[in-house]
Amino acid sequence: MRMKPRAAIAVAGTTLLAGFVGGMVISGRLALTSSSNAQSMPPAPTQASRPAATFSGNALPDLSSVAEAALKVSVNITSTTIIQAPSDPMYRYFYGTRAQESQSLGSGVVVSPDGYILTNKHVIGNAGADVRVTLPDGTDRPARLVGLDDVSDLAVVKVEAQNLKTLPWGDSTRLRVAEWVLAIGNPFQLSGTVTLGIISSVSRSAEQMGGYQDFIQTDAAINPGNSGGALVNARGELVGINTMIFSETGGYQGIGFAIPATFARGIMTELIQNGTIIRGSIGSVDFYPVTEGTPFRGDVLPTGAFVRSISASSSAYRAGLAPGDTVTAVNGQRITTPDQINRLVVQQKVGSTLKLTVTKRGGREATIDVPVVARQQTTGRAR
Repeated sequence: MRMKPRAAIAVAGTTLLAGFVGGMVISGRLALTSSSNAQSMPPAPTQASRPAATFSGNALPDLSSVAEAALKVSVNITSTTIIQAPSDPMYRYFYGTRAQESQSLGSGVVVSPDGYILTNKHVIGNAGADVRVTLPDGTDRPARLVGLDDVSDLAVVKVEAQNLKTLPWGDSTRLRVAEWVLAIGNPFQLSGTVTLGIISSVSRSAEQMGGYQDFIQTDAAINPGNSGGALVNARGELVGINTMIFSETGGYQGIGFAIPATFARGIMTELIQNGTIIRGSIGSVDFYPVTEGTPFRGDVLPTGAFVRSISASSSAYRAGLAPGDTVTAVNGQRITTPDQINRLVVQQKVGSTLKLTVTKRGGREATIDVPVVARQQTTGRAR
């Protein structure tokens, strides 16, 4: 995907900073955090009540019944966090040292009749956020944080409720390009907004997006505030969680991205069961992409991920990876970008071993077995 100089990938959420900012789109960056323990997993929605679009000849499908069902599971989420004043002396001179409230506005999807709600992590913020949810009937309720995950940008919260409506889960691996979809959410605080589009790409690669999983691309209008909302197919199934937009203006330009439902459901299940997701790490390594023939201090580097720096406390360094090495393969898979390594690492189980194929300084090839350790996490208590 080619970006113009001013273009950016941004999360489709809205952030408000009291006293300073009226609303802005924030850039997405995926890392890792975790949260506290949760209750038992909610039952999967039944398939019996699935709404379906009707088609007539060559006309567009009638998606009214699908939209009506989707609106009954769509919620608005407000998350408020307290942030300390920056240490910059000029800022403190003009604005003082008082803590400020930062408010995030977004969307969510009811995934169980007893009040579990799936949304984006960037909508929630952090484990200490004060979260409130407006249900489809207009009821405003406090929400308890169940768990959040920076790597996938997903979070689960829970409200005290019963008999809430849900949607059946769709198999996002079976989506097809040009298939009709609806995006449901709360753009610009306009609750209950429905937009129509098609699937533009069924698997936009993580390397292009800077994330750790592939995304669904759609031209259904997604704007700030849509984050965490449902992407629904013409059969009334939940097939994605709206997350990001590609935009030069911060608003809709026909390119939006959703986390596939099949992937999101697995993350949701683990968050509900454990409150956190333990991911693998090989420590702090600064990789730089290089292509065949790149010169470096008299050496000619192969295609791969060049190690610019590495923490001496990392498992990779202790295993033998060093600055100046170029990783060309991981577990036999050829490497062309650092994102490939990051993606493979976070998918590994703690305690497993990654086999790195490395070109050392001077052109010598070596194989390094690197132990996968638990990724450092930021924990917090559920509210």
